Amino acid sequence: MAATASQASLLLQKQLKDLAKNPVDGFSAGLVDDSSVFEWQVTIIGPPDTLYDGGYFNAIMTFPQNYPNSPPTVRFTSEMWHPNVYPDGRVCISILHPPGDDPNGYELASERWTPVHTVESIVLSIISMLSSPNDESPANIEAAKDWRENRDDFKKKVRRIVRKSQECSERRRALATRGSNQVLQHRFTFCRYSI
Repeated sequence: MAATASQASLLLQKQLKDLAKNPVDGFSAGLVDDSSVFEWQVTIIGPPDTLYDGGYFNAIMTFPQNYPNSPPTVRFTSEMWHPNVYPDGRVCISILHPPGDDPNGYELASERWTPVHTVESIVLSIISMLSSPNDESPANIEAAKDWRENRDDFKKKVRRIVRKSQECSERRRALATRGSNQVLQHRFTFCRYSI
């Protein structure tokens, strides 16, 4: 049975309510705009004991009208240097790929999207991706090359984005404390850095 937009909306509202009631360590999530349940803002805290430890990485999760039959897209709005994140911030992990056989032959059908995934399972998979990059089929060729061939340079770039994400988070908190609505409305695109 195909999911309708209203069914998708109800499911996303339920998942949002569940996350508000039972927050999960490592990330926060909410709507970009209260008028649409199909676009979420997510802040991922860099996992402990990884290169991304202590960073605050913002992303937008956009759901299709037929969710959960089709996966959402996830795009970091914070700068990200990782083999599995395209230069434009789009996340490339198996569970975000449409169901069925992989036309490129890299993934098993069982590794791809299934309707049982939730916002929580998606974000936890992204956190896992930060901990364990897959350089076998990279989305960012340069980051994968650094990861494989110049680990010190890779680490330096990641440390820089972690530091800048922390600075950005501090600035947003300070502005939010002063009540700047404009900054709050644009908090997920406010700080974007080049490596």
